[in-house]
Amino acid sequence: MDPLAPHYRVFETARGFCGLAWSEAGITRLQLPAPSVAAAERHLLRRVPEARPGEPPPEIAGTVAAIRRYFTGEAVDFAPVRLDLGEQDVFFTQIYAALRRVGWGETTTYGALARQLGAGPEAARDVGQAMARNPVPLIIPCHRVLAAGGKLGGFSAPGGADTKAHMLELEGVRLGPPEPAQQSLGF
Repeated sequence: MDPLAPHYRVFETARGFCGLAWSEAGITRLQLPAPSVAAAERHLLRRVPEARPGEPPPEIAGTVAAIRRYFTGEAVDFAPVRLDLGEQDVFFTQIYAALRRVGWGETTTYGALARQLGAGPEAARDVGQAMARNPVPLIIPCHRVLAAGGKLGGFSAPGGADTKAHMLELEGVRLGPPEPAQQSLGF
């Protein structure tokens, strides 16, 4: 067995089974909750077929514990987690770095991220492509990126937009029409 090959672990959370792959340099892939161990492992190994099951070292075990806490609704900051994203497009790397600064319960839009990086509105599509290719959703919190007008937008993880909405709800983000300022008294 190649000692430099990435390793992975599938683990249970309150939302389902996640998978995490890592190298010596950091986390390479995160699979968001799937309904079963087999489904999580299948999704993960589709992206990192060379990965082998392994016992997580302390740093990775700490991230597994943090992911479990996240899915119970605990505010978790994943900014310090070391990542190994391999070769990435330079603009994608900039997008991912900017997005890692969007904290718990905060959201942004595709266009706002593009503007933050000094790109024009046409770059919002590039931001969308970066989100779709994000190898470590949650750690790079692509669920916090909304479409124009605060609409939910797409999400390529298992469960799609429902998973994105649930993750935002865990963080206290309410989507949809605002609550009325005054309730009817029923006269």
